[in-house]
Amino acid sequence: MKIIFNNYKISLLDKNDGVLFFNLIDSNRQRLEDFFAGTVSETETLNDTLDYCAEIQNRIKAKSYFPYMITDSHTNKFIGLVDVKNIDWNVPKAELGSFIDSRYEGKGIVTKATSLVIDYIVEENRFIKLLCRANKRNKGSIAVIIKNGFELEGTIRRDYKTTKGEIVDLNYYGRVFD
Repeated sequence: MKIIFNNYKISLLDKNDGVLFFNLIDSNRQRLEDFFAGTVSETETLNDTLDYCAEIQNRIKAKSYFPYMITDSHTNKFIGLVDVKNIDWNVPKAELGSFIDSRYEGKGIVTKATSLVIDYIVEENRFIKLLCRANKRNKGSIAVIIKNGFELEGTIRRDYKTTKGEIVDLNYYGRVFD
């Protein structure tokens, strides 16, 4: 699967993308620590990241995780991610997460990429519900979530542990499909 829009492309993380993935995470590590704690902890070094990418390939094959990378077509560097996780095939439903490199923030890229990934995964996997979780102080993510048609369903108190060990509340946003 490859989706192209403007000067960007979206595709699943490939087994050979470890260096690109590490560079994206490493250059945004500080701002990702709080809300991409798992990814940050799995990618501390390039070797850790290569191992993690191999593990991700197994998760893709098992249809339990789909990391869609956003690539700048001019530089061929990863600039963001829209991931599909916590998949429940019995419903079927999944959770989305996303982030964009700090140098590309505020341009609507991750909002558009999220919209395109939603269209693709709903068609491809017949998901009837998608959800997103965000801390109230993560204003950028909340804007992306709302612009993509998700509605606040509630706040789950003390629901997530950040990299620094802080336990925080998360707002849950949902979107249903026919």
